[in-house]
Amino acid sequence: MTMAKQEKMEQPPLDRWRADAVLDPERKIWGLGQIAEVLGVSVDKARALAKLPEVPIYRPAGSGSYFAFRSELMIWLRGKC
Repeated sequence: MTMAKQEKMEQPPLDRWRADAVLDPERKIWGLGQIAEVLGVSVDKARALAKLPEVPIYRPAGSGSYFAFRSELMIWLRGKC
């Protein structure tokens, strides 16, 4: 088996969320559930992180919804290592 074929087989299946992430990395992620999934944490942990000023999770004034930019979350995560 070639190396390229093996790498392709190791990739998770391409679903609509992965396609969006690949094709539009600057897109907004809406809701704590989606944000938590991207971060690999629980919704409660995402809610706690959203309260910290250094974490790029936003909640517009007067809104009950949270959002984040995938690219900003990835940069923040890389900076934590």
